[in-house]
Amino acid sequence: MVFPDLSAIELFAVAALALLVIPGPAVLYVVTQSAEQGRAAGLASVAGVHIGTLVHVVAAAAGVSAIIVASAVAFSVVKFAGAAYLIWLGLRKLLDHSPPPAVTARTRELRRSFTRGAVVNVINPKTALCFLAFLPQFVETDRGAVWSQVVALGLVFVALGLVSDSLYALAGDAAGSLLRRRATALRRISGTIYVGLGTAAALTRR
Repeated sequence: MVFPDLSAIELFAVAALALLVIPGPAVLYVVTQSAEQGRAAGLASVAGVHIGTLVHVVAAAAGVSAIIVASAVAFSVVKFAGAAYLIWLGLRKLLDHSPPPAVTARTRELRRSFTRGAVVNVINPKTALCFLAFLPQFVETDRGAVWSQVVALGLVFVALGLVSDSLYALAGDAAGSLLRRRATALRRISGTIYVGLGTAAALTRR
């Protein structure tokens, strides 16, 4: 196995942080979950999102992401599946009039936040594009074993993402604490964000 040299990893880390701090679909998902359901749900969402990122790391190392991006049909399938899922989540929020979950249901809610976070990022074509357009710039092909370099850089990206997204989750929890007494309004805001994210995903181009 061959890994990038330290200077390449350091440069990649700086560039990755610059990308991670810019809110995208995953960050907005984390913030809305944290604002609506609290810190634990936000952190569970972060964990799920980066399980999804690991799927993209493996796909990029195996070349699957390249196939998806190169194929108009495959890209469209992933894009519209992701868009439909986000819009479905949003409509559920907008149409849901049930009271907030009881404490006894917290474990189930956290599991749901985790699972949805993973799905949101796995079917996010922008993540695949990021790993194909951004990460390869830091791979040194003359060192050999490109796949192991991709995996190493991908794990650095995941580690940094866990930190940055966790900070967003904490910020979302702080903001949400001011709104949770108005559960209906917060649910509508969350639902609108999800529908907006789904619409944006549907309009994504290669």
